[in-house]
Amino acid sequence: MKSFDTFGVMLDCSRNAVMSPETLKKFIRILAKMGYNQLQLYMEDTYEVDGEPYFGYLRGRYTQSELKAIDDYAASYGVELVPCIQTLAHMNAAVRWPKYSELTDIHDILLVGDDRTYELIDHMFSSLRKCFRSDKIHIGMDEAERLGRGRYMDAHGDQNAGDILLSHLKRVCELADRYNFRPMMWSDMFYKIANGGSYYSHTTKFDPSVSEKIPSNLSLVYWDYYHRKKEAFVRMIKGHRQLTDRIVFAGGLWKWIGFAVDNDYSIRSTKAALSACIQENVRNVMLTMWGDDGAEASAFAMLPSLCSAACFAQGITNRKDIEAKFFEWTGLSFADFMLLDIPNKPKKVQSPVCPCKYLLYNDCFMSILETASRPNDSKKYASFARRLKNASARTGEFSYIFKSASALCRVLSLKANICTETRAIYSAHDTVSCRQLIRKYDRMIRYTEQFYRLFRAQWYSENKPHGFDVQDIRIGGLICRMKDCRERLSDWADGKLDRIPELEENLLPLCTDISCYNSWRNNVTANVL
Repeated sequence: MKSFDTFGVMLDCSRNAVMSPETLKKFIRILAKMGYNQLQLYMEDTYEVDGEPYFGYLRGRYTQSELKAIDDYAASYGVELVPCIQTLAHMNAAVRWPKYSELTDIHDILLVGDDRTYELIDHMFSSLRKCFRSDKIHIGMDEAERLGRGRYMDAHGDQNAGDILLSHLKRVCELADRYNFRPMMWSDMFYKIANGGSYYSHTTKFDPSVSEKIPSNLSLVYWDYYHRKKEAFVRMIKGHRQLTDRIVFAGGLWKWIGFAVDNDYSIRSTKAALSACIQENVRNVMLTMWGDDGAEASAFAMLPSLCSAACFAQGITNRKDIEAKFFEWTGLSFADFMLLDIPNKPKKVQSPVCPCKYLLYNDCFMSILETASRPNDSKKYASFARRLKNASARTGEFSYIFKSASALCRVLSLKANICTETRAIYSAHDTVSCRQLIRKYDRMIRYTEQFYRLFRAQWYSENKPHGFDVQDIRIGGLICRMKDCRERLSDWADGKLDRIPELEENLLPLCTDISCYNSWRNNVTANVL
């Protein structure tokens, strides 16, 4: 790659969607064709660890034989496969099992200083060493804001979080060195400890003693998925150099907000970030593809972003030239793939959010985000459904992604404004219109069942089956709830119910950042799950 020594992608395989080995091979072929030379597999607990049968239990973890075969395949295409794991926080799936819950400080953070913690990490490293030829390993350690606030405090009292982090880091890096791994870690905890919890601070001044205590075999990964101005990235890179010159940059390709992606935001952010990296001579770059809250979106929906980033790294910035490269590398239309953004675009927003997710799961009677919807959302989604369906005929082996997205928009062509319609009809005591509304509910339920089948086909074509049980629970619960609301409306229209109390509650305006409602748990109900 012209501008960088390593130019890679980090693929999240821990948020229920564990990409199947065969699909991974297809993904690797595409990356290699575009010029990428590294792929990091983010695996919190989704890999086999010797002596740890509960690690990744029932989660579709990669076996050691699968990882060895994938590593061999990647190497044959000139792509370095790198394990990206966690050795401090983000262990929520593992710590549900009693064996590992005993090793936690608080929440999903491992207990620093306990020998059993380092025995587990030793098992991780020794198992991964058998599977990967690379000498690199990503050890995570991000977002551990409550470090030292639980069992650690009970045993040691109130200690400085920075000292706790550095003592743990020293032991983990010593273990990595034992297995000839050169570790890297996310940098945010150094900033958060210095800034009272804030990461993106351009004025942070680190005590020189912190830099002196960072292990010499460690690189820091500066992750930034949010800025769109080159200057912001430059300032953060300069800030990181107070800690070390061994800096890796990690940008964001936004596939983690729900059923649909945001290529447009990803491309604009990545263009600014890579320009800053080139200017500041950051030689190692990766682009993260997270799967927060269920990993519903296909990695292949991000092909426009992957193509654009590869072009930026090669000095190609003109949109027409990028579109030509996309066709050269995929044989398909860049413009068609950009349509996969539109389920998130019923209105213009400044940051990536997923209306197609929160409008899908919002309750028909008690919509938490009712005040965030717009009167013409349903009409827009009907148009989106047609455009995506038409594109599915032109997108070859990826047509299944477009069919699923079209089916989702078809559901939302009825559901986006269903709560408003239901409440208006109930408030007017209009039983005639209610019977017409009930027929709309029938279509909405049928469309949702059709979407479920297409989304299920998409999942099973790309991922291991483990993790789809969550989608069964969510979408199945949605369909059941729709049916219940329909039946109660029917009973009210027929005089069997005097009132529907939920429809008599006033809905309050949204009072927080809407991006948090990309989470199913946060938008499906106000009640306790």
